[in-house]
Amino acid sequence: MTKVFTDGLSFALPLLIMAIGAIYSEKSGVTNLAIEGFQGFGAFIGALAAILIMPRLSSSSQLPIYIAILFAAVGGGIYACLHALLSINFKANQVISGVVVNILAVALTTFFTSAANTAINGTASNKFILGVSSRYSIPFLSKIPWIGGLFQRMYPFEWIICVLAFIFWYLMYRTRYGMRLRACGENPQALDAAGGDVVKTRWIAVVISGALSGVGGICFAYSIMANFSPSIYMGYGYLAIAAMIFGNWDIPSTALVCLFFGLAKAGGQQLCLAMKLSGNYTDLFNMLPYVLTMLLLIFFSKRNHPPKACGQPWDQGRR
Repeated sequence: MTKVFTDGLSFALPLLIMAIGAIYSEKSGVTNLAIEGFQGFGAFIGALAAILIMPRLSSSSQLPIYIAILFAAVGGGIYACLHALLSINFKANQVISGVVVNILAVALTTFFTSAANTAINGTASNKFILGVSSRYSIPFLSKIPWIGGLFQRMYPFEWIICVLAFIFWYLMYRTRYGMRLRACGENPQALDAAGGDVVKTRWIAVVISGALSGVGGICFAYSIMANFSPSIYMGYGYLAIAAMIFGNWDIPSTALVCLFFGLAKAGGQQLCLAMKLSGNYTDLFNMLPYVLTMLLLIFFSKRNHPPKACGQPWDQGRR
């Protein structure tokens, strides 16, 4: 059971930070299906930074992980500017823009990964080998009955994500920008009449969305995959969007949904091992979060209430 908790949390937290990014974008009124592309491109930039710095440090150093997280946030934020430009300034269809951004990210990162490996190693590989991050147990907390498993063998990035999640929860619900952000997604005309800048508010929200998605992407690269490759586009971005929808665009509720998905994924893997099934069945059990997504759609889709102005291009003359 402890293994289910530790692995479930290490999957749920990167998913959560990506879902928070999606919430920021959609609360501002910009529909965002580009989370998958943001996390992939951000993870590419972070992995590239780690690969370049690793030869200059000892093999046991954990510094490349923190550098990778920082650069992944920057890379994801910069790449998100493309979706913001198309959706906000050019008023393109936001769904189509998100899909195009995702497809473009796969092509760009695959090409640039091969080009970078050719320049660095002389081999045209489409992977950056990162290795797996070290894990730590929290003294005292890891000994608590029942919930102690949540604090055992934790990745360092899990604490970083928890801090970021609190910061962006506070920013959304306790600051003036957060109030304007939420107003922007519900009634942008009212925000404009009150002196707020709708375009600026939406741009900031989309860039935040990209930065947080990049952080989630590099965390998946350092935990689940131990490398960066095109296989990082495994639908985690869409799963984060599903968590946001089931969480009704609310950060605490979305956190519970992400934890549910994480425990389901880890539980499925442990069930596969307990039944002593071959590795061919692992992928089948990894589908469990997506199956649960379809079931949740059946029972909860009618109760979801997206921001009223989500998906609507900003028109100052509209009332």
